[in-house]
Amino acid sequence: MDARLLEILVCPICKTQLTYDRAAQELICNVDKLAYPIRDGIPIMLPDEARQTVEGTPVEPLKPAGGN
Repeated sequence: MDARLLEILVCPICKTQLTYDRAAQELICNVDKLAYPIRDGIPIMLPDEARQTVEGTPVEPLKPAGGN
């Protein structure tokens, strides 16, 4: 994984910096407890493709302010 790419990638849900797990080939969001897979060197940054890193209730995406 390119270090420059890691510097600009953020969680698509909460916009926080991600941690690279080289062994698992995943990008980890510690805030939302999600792991985004890296397939063939390409980060898959879709919330539907992420897996929960902590068992329990799935994290719901934040709703925009003023949204229903």
